Amino acid sequence: MKKTLCMLLAALMLLAVLTACGGEAEVVDTKAETEADTVAETEAQTEAAKVDPNQKDAGVLTFAQYIATEDGKEVVVEAFLQAKYDYAAAYGNTSLYFADGEGAYYVYRFTCTQEEYDKLTVGAKYKITGTKSSYAGEIEVSNVTALEAVGTDTYVAEVLDVTAKLEDEKLSADMNKFVAIKGAVVAASTLDGKEVAFLYKYNGAGAQGDDLYFNVKVGEKTYTYCVESDFCNKDTAVYKAVEALKVGDKINLEGFLYWYNAAQIQVTAITAAN
Repeated sequence: MKKTLCMLLAALMLLAVLTACGGEAEVVDTKAETEADTVAETEAQTEAAKVDPNQKDAGVLTFAQYIATEDGKEVVVEAFLQAKYDYAAAYGNTSLYFADGEGAYYVYRFTCTQEEYDKLTVGAKYKITGTKSSYAGEIEVSNVTALEAVGTDTYVAEVLDVTAKLEDEKLSADMNKFVAIKGAVVAASTLDGKEVAFLYKYNGAGAQGDDLYFNVKVGEKTYTYCVESDFCNKDTAVYKAVEALKVGDKINLEGFLYWYNAAQIQVTAITAAN
């Protein structure tokens, strides 16, 4: 009898609870809520990760303003580091490539210590103060007096395919950008009356460790490109790839478009083309 009475009381108490809550017990799907929170958090992080590479602080030149500035004038620009030369310990400096969403910048021989060099991070944003200069057609920032990290945004520009633009008179607008040429064919250089695929130094008078020069044919035109040893030294993959080239090889190459009286490419990568 006591057992029956206890069961009856328990049932009445449960009924009272259900009635107080609207007559039905609410089942909470905690898994669905957790998944929804995760999706919302991911979307928020993705939104936060979007970077406007053209965002500038007050007093900083846009890329167009920088290009329009007369040589010899001081400039202040902001851009994202794309690549750095090796550190030249003998001179205490390095050269750097930067980019924003509009164009690219070459910083010539930035004076720094090894420790300061090591802290320079590809993808990070920097404010650069220096002098707008030109040499043999190359537009650059020289005599840098300040180079400081700005914020936490990061940006690496996508490679620009210039295969069909090599003879375009407007190619200079892409100066210092990271570019690609696809389907080039290695053409012969001449050394001591023999055909070779590359030269150490422009005239073949160098040795391993010096700059590498090689010719490629794109369409009906032949171009000479270079792997600069103070940018990509003899131990890098691209240096070794050039040393392994054979005349007639079909290759894709990547590098930075610079100027020396004409368009050049400082090659940073070579792969076989299909």
